[in-house]
Amino acid sequence: MMRRDRNGANETNMRARGLRAVVMSSLLWLAGAISVAAHEVTPAVGDLTVEGQSARLELRLNLEAFIAGIDLDSIENTNETEKSGAYDALRALPPAQLRERLDQAWPRIRDGIALYADGQPVPLALAGARIPEVGNAELPRASTLTLQGSLPEGARNVTLTWAEGFGTLILRQMGVEDGFTGYLSGGQTSPEIPLSGGGARSGWAAFAQYVPVGFDHILPLGLDHILFVLGLFFLSTRLGPLLWQVTAFTLAHTVTLALAALKIVTVPASIVEPLIAASIVFVAVENILARGLTAWRPVVVFVFGLLHGLGFASVLAEFGLPADRFVPALIGFNVGVELGQLTVIAVAFLIVFMAVQADRQRGDLRVAQVAYGALTLAAIAAAVWSGWRPAAPLQMTDLSVFALPIAGLFLLSLLAVVYCDQLNAYRRYVAMPASGVIALVGAWWFIERTLL
Repeated sequence: MMRRDRNGANETNMRARGLRAVVMSSLLWLAGAISVAAHEVTPAVGDLTVEGQSARLELRLNLEAFIAGIDLDSIENTNETEKSGAYDALRALPPAQLRERLDQAWPRIRDGIALYADGQPVPLALAGARIPEVGNAELPRASTLTLQGSLPEGARNVTLTWAEGFGTLILRQMGVEDGFTGYLSGGQTSPEIPLSGGGARSGWAAFAQYVPVGFDHILPLGLDHILFVLGLFFLSTRLGPLLWQVTAFTLAHTVTLALAALKIVTVPASIVEPLIAASIVFVAVENILARGLTAWRPVVVFVFGLLHGLGFASVLAEFGLPADRFVPALIGFNVGVELGQLTVIAVAFLIVFMAVQADRQRGDLRVAQVAYGALTLAAIAAAVWSGWRPAAPLQMTDLSVFALPIAGLFLLSLLAVVYCDQLNAYRRYVAMPASGVIALVGAWWFIERTLL
């Protein structure tokens, strides 16, 4: 490939720096939008107990979201809805006032929870509500509702219907051997649950059930884990360094996930979460300072993997693992996590593939330039179609959260292809700017989780 003369090179460098500045400012804006404190949607947990003819359902849930009428099926955090203002106001109410609001909203909530015994409806009454005092406004307040109903005589099986819009429910049968444990999404009905027990799923069923749970907590829920994995990816375009890092990370988080799930190791989230943010900053900054895999990088990644395993364990602690199917459920969750991480790497690789090829003096440059231009516009269009507007960046929907950074990465890759005649164009125009944005997001999360 021909090199430009000195004047042409200087002009090209100035133009490239200008374009890179525009892209970087846009990505920094995206970093600020994405890193805003999110009120994450957590699953509800329902414990079903039958004693004689009496059925009791204890629901641990984000009561404010239910009272506000938020559609929990379509969002990942409560900042993504127009009802977020009402939701935040409810979170500030003391228990007595929130109970009054619950009584007003109860008929609507009650209609979404239907218990059937052998096909016959079992009316459920609100027997009690335990509402904690107002704490950290950035964290969901988990309230517990107690619902009771009378079963028809001779009932053998029950089913529970969870209304559309109520989000995810982890339903657990208590007080029997091999009790049922399962997940219900909004609008779903549980399978028949034998009142005498024995409704527990097989080991293979538990494994299969927890694989999507693990995947879901990487894509789309695990933004901090996604950024860490991308930090590993942007160190080098060679496969060897990536394999070393991913192997170290996988081994480490598998160990601490198992130990924490077994309650052998317990570390408060207030310690783990800031350290996870710090790990993101470290790998991203080292990407900028180092030009390849250092001798200590796999060791550091292993240590950070231990922290991320504790982070995954905190997710499992929200709803627990079935005691009688603990091992297959834990393995399934971990497999889902790995599949999620590999998906992140695969998507990132596909996005930058043509830029890497151009940096190696391979491929058709014109095709790559046209493709990256079209893909950038398509990703922006997808974000706009999903409801994102520049005037309201904090109301980003799930698709926008991913479509906008992907558009930025496509644009960086376009710059790398346009200026591929410069030395290390991929590193200069893709890896370093992307790592810089990742480091800034991680730094903001660290500050947010320690000081704010």
